[in-house]
Amino acid sequence: MKLYFSPGTCSLSPHIVAREAGIDLTLVKVDLASKKTSDGRDFTPINAKGYVPALEIGEGELLTEGVAIMQYLADQKESARLAPARGTLEYYRLLEMLAYISTELHKAYGPLFRPNVTAELRKESIATIKRRYAPIEKQLACEGWLFGNDFTVADAYLFVVTNWASLVNVDLAEFPRLRAFQSRAATRPGVRAAMLAEGLLATAA
Repeated sequence: MKLYFSPGTCSLSPHIVAREAGIDLTLVKVDLASKKTSDGRDFTPINAKGYVPALEIGEGELLTEGVAIMQYLADQKESARLAPARGTLEYYRLLEMLAYISTELHKAYGPLFRPNVTAELRKESIATIKRRYAPIEKQLACEGWLFGNDFTVADAYLFVVTNWASLVNVDLAEFPRLRAFQSRAATRPGVRAAMLAEGLLATAA
């Protein structure tokens, strides 16, 4: 399988999931500004949506959207316990959280990455982000993950999105459980391996 990614973006989430599951991926870096891949190809014919992640899973078969890709990867290695069994209430709770992170939290960060964001919009966006984190802070255990002892695809997604806070100067001091979660997740071998491969860490140590 081949993962089209851009360092540090939401495509880091399925990359982490693959590392956690022990799934080997061929990585192809995409410059989102020029729409060119690291091997010189035009990315637009590969994924008409024009953004990452995109997972090539077979001849002529491309899967897009991070939530779908993460679940697909988790299903390839059920023994990694990155998602509950399909059909269980726990599985639908996972989908619920993935949808929440995607539509309410991920999207709320978007305006803050715009170079021309106004002070008013920035203030509104940060207020929205903090409201969205409130139920997550409540759900997080002091030493566990979103759904207890198993690190899931939702944890990978939450880690990546929350990692953007430092890039756009969002102060998360009022969320101690969330900050502890970020610190724990950052030490996981799968997380570190993915970040190292994307050039987001200086060394593996």
